[in-house]
Amino acid sequence: MKKTSTRLADGRELIYYDLRDDTVRDAVDRRPLERTVTTSEVRRDPLLGDSVAIASHRQGRTYHPPKDECPLCPSQGERLSEIPDSSYDAVVFENRFPSLAGDSGRCEVVCFTSDHNASFADLTEEQARLVLDAWTDRTSELSHLPSVEQVFCFENRGAEIGVTLGHPHGQIYAYPFTTPRTALMLRSLAAHKDATGGENLFDAVLESELAGERVVLEGEHWVAFVPYAAHWPYEVHLYPKRRVPDLLGLDEEARTEFPQVYLELLKRFDRIFGEGEPPTPYIAAWHQAPFGALEDFEGVGRDDFALHLELFTIRRTSGKLKFLAGSESGMNVFINDIRPEAAAQRLREVASS
Repeated sequence: MKKTSTRLADGRELIYYDLRDDTVRDAVDRRPLERTVTTSEVRRDPLLGDSVAIASHRQGRTYHPPKDECPLCPSQGERLSEIPDSSYDAVVFENRFPSLAGDSGRCEVVCFTSDHNASFADLTEEQARLVLDAWTDRTSELSHLPSVEQVFCFENRGAEIGVTLGHPHGQIYAYPFTTPRTALMLRSLAAHKDATGGENLFDAVLESELAGERVVLEGEHWVAFVPYAAHWPYEVHLYPKRRVPDLLGLDEEARTEFPQVYLELLKRFDRIFGEGEPPTPYIAAWHQAPFGALEDFEGVGRDDFALHLELFTIRRTSGKLKFLAGSESGMNVFINDIRPEAAAQRLREVASS
C-alpha cells in the first residue's frame, strides 16, 4: 500500500491509498473553494447522560446529485470533484459537511473504489484488503488527535438507510467521547468480569455462539453469526477469533482472510430476499475500544474489549422495512420480527456461487 497525503482547495486533507508503490499523485484541486466553516458543537443530555452533536450547517450538504455530478467520482477534464485525480484505488478525505469538527472531533469520507456503479461486495479481495488497511491507518492517525476518544469506521448502503450519495463509500467518525453503545458494552464487560472472577464477556459470547446454531460463516481467523438477541431482522456480527481491541491489533493472517469472509457475507446479504430484488440496504459498523481513559469502567482495560463488525439491514421482508417506532425510538426496546435462528438459516442457504 502506498499512502499519499495532499490538500484540497479549501484546506481539507485528502489521502490516496494505492495498490501500486509507483503510483504518483500530484493532481491539484482546481475548484474555487472557500475554506469550510462548520458550526458543530457537542451538547450533553443531563438526564440520559449521553451526547448530541449539533451540526446545523449540514442542511446544505449535497443531496442525491445526478451521476455525472457525483462528488466522489474522480475528476475528469473540467468536471471537478472532491478527488482531483482522474482515477484512484481508495481515497479518504475530510468531510466538507462534518457532524464533528475541531474540538468536537473529526469526520472523514472513505471512497472504496472509483467505480460509481460498484458496491463493496463487488471489490476484489485485493481492493477490500486496501480498504481494511485504510481503515486501520486512519484509526491510528485519528487516535492521536487530542480531541479524539473513539474512532468509528462504518458504511451506510442504500437510499432506505438515508444515503445521499450513491457512490460506494463509507465514513469515519472520530468522537471526543466514548459513545453510549460502547459504554453499555464496557459496563456489561466490567460487571461480568466482576461476577465471574475475571472471565471476559466477549470471549464467553464468542465461545457460546461458535457452539450454537446461529453461525453463518466461519473461517480460520474470523466467524460471523446472528447474535442470540439480534435487534434487527437480519443482523450479523463478525469477530476475529483472536480477541484484539481495535483494527491495529489484527495480525497478518486475520488481515489476509478478512476480505474472503466479508465479501462473501455481503454477497449473501444481497441474496436474502431473492433474485430480482433491489440491493439490500445495510449498515456495517466497526466497534473498537475507545482510546481515552476507562476510569468509569472499573477493572476493564482496552485489551478486554473485542473488535467486531456489526452488519444489519432495516429491510424485514421483500418491500417492507423495519421502522423504529414507539417502543424502539421512545424506549430503546427493540422488537424483532424474525427469530435469529431463522435469520441465520436463511443466510446459510444463500451462499454465493
